[in-house]
Amino acid sequence: MNRTDKPALIVLTGPTAVGKSELSITLAARIGGEIISADSMQVYRHMDIGSAKIMPDQMGGIPHHLIDIMEPSEEFNVVTFQKMAKNAIDDIYTRGHVPVVVGGTGFYIQALLYDIDFTENDEDTALRSQLEQLAAIQGSEVLFERLRNIDPESCEIIHANNVKRVIRAIEFYEKTGVKISEHNKTQRQNVSPYNFAYFVLNDDRNKLYDRIDARVDKMLEQGLMDEVSNLAKQGCSREMVSMQGLGYKEILDYLDGHITLEEAVYLIKRDTRHFAKRQLTWFRRERDVIWVNKPEFAYDNDRILEYITSVLHSKDIL
Repeated sequence: MNRTDKPALIVLTGPTAVGKSELSITLAARIGGEIISADSMQVYRHMDIGSAKIMPDQMGGIPHHLIDIMEPSEEFNVVTFQKMAKNAIDDIYTRGHVPVVVGGTGFYIQALLYDIDFTENDEDTALRSQLEQLAAIQGSEVLFERLRNIDPESCEIIHANNVKRVIRAIEFYEKTGVKISEHNKTQRQNVSPYNFAYFVLNDDRNKLYDRIDARVDKMLEQGLMDEVSNLAKQGCSREMVSMQGLGYKEILDYLDGHITLEEAVYLIKRDTRHFAKRQLTWFRRERDVIWVNKPEFAYDNDRILEYITSVLHSKDIL
């Protein structure tokens, strides 16, 4: 046990396509760690290419948790993640290993790290049903503008297409009179139950955007269209939480004849770049983060790992 008498936890996050997976496997191998995915898409089976899922032959023998455990028809959310991640952490501790949380979903990481309470009264669903109906008839942008009038800060973090989170934010305000962004700020002041180190891997913006574009091109080469087509044949529609993921809804629109392939690719690249920007905005607002800027280490993963392990020793995590 470390000097704080709190269990150890390592977080390695950062924007999409920055290189978290490769670094995390080497880190876990060095320190006797196991990886918990904090990714809202890699949890789903049959969604490998569009989610840039790490595959078994890429894991280097390191156990990975919360990957390939749900069907696309099931809903995965922050509450589900929090519960499953806590169970995985307890499981990892029984083997005397260190849990390493890896992924780019900042909201999930925050929920786990500070044990945020999402308890709310869900018995009255009338307002939620009304908002869902409004979105179905008038589109998600109408709800997003309503949220912008209530809580503009949340609109910087929640994407307009994420209807469920937009509705939850509106519903929370209407029921409590409190902005969900303010509620989350308060919850973030919670004292973490873990002795943790929270690393954010980052890169030069232009290099990151080039990596994103190259990744999208590679996904198409690997068969993203076939993957989405097969999901559609299985009954997956864009209303499902799983199909809201970047790449899936755009290719669905192409397959349905609403846009050209060129337009779909443009939208995937553009929206992924915007997503990376929102991720970085989120991490900059978090407390206790340790920025790891790749150019400062000349893009040398060995140097990055030396720095990370030195921080872990200084925090008595190792």
